Amino acid sequence: MIYEIRTYRITPGSLAEVEKRFGEGYEHRKKYSELTAFWHTEIGPLNEIIHVWGYRDLAERARIRGEASKDANWPPKIGEFIQTMKSEIVTPFPFVPEVQPGKMGPFFEIRYYTLKAGMLPETAKGWEGALPERMKMSPVVLAGGVELGTANGFVHIWAYSSLDQRMQIRDEARKKGVWPPPGGGGRLITQETKIVMPSAFSPLK
Repeated sequence: MIYEIRTYRITPGSLAEVEKRFGEGYEHRKKYSELTAFWHTEIGPLNEIIHVWGYRDLAERARIRGEASKDANWPPKIGEFIQTMKSEIVTPFPFVPEVQPGKMGPFFEIRYYTLKAGMLPETAKGWEGALPERMKMSPVVLAGGVELGTANGFVHIWAYSSLDQRMQIRDEARKKGVWPPPGGGGRLITQETKIVMPSAFSPLK
């Protein structure tokens, strides 16, 4: 699987209307392929919507997007509210469970890292060893390298039932030595994070 993460910056005050129109359009789009998740930012860069789509490969993505573009109801009628658009293709680590619809949040943390060149294999190795114990504390939604988009990008997404739970788990993981994986800091150039919440029609909540 690959996942396309599409991030749109929208006009302040437009979120309710954007989600309404997107949800209406999605009723027609999902016959081609279903969303993985749809979120809006709560903490971090404000006025963003993030929609995630899963595909078997780039060829399937191209085929489905081509078919959907011929539908009169897609893309959703939100162009007047969009200020910027960003798309990244992420290939998940093979040891990370495939994303499934259902309730995992409702708070999700999306962490964007820029790795030093050539550090993705070492990062994956460290994660493979440490992730099983970390996942006993809270689930990982997605983790993998950016194939198309930000060079040397690395994205990981975590689910929490509350922001208090997030703080407690992260503190406990550090104290127990469960997380972060060894050597991680030395592989990093930049780190960014945002807290997002799902829309009513998001398959992942």
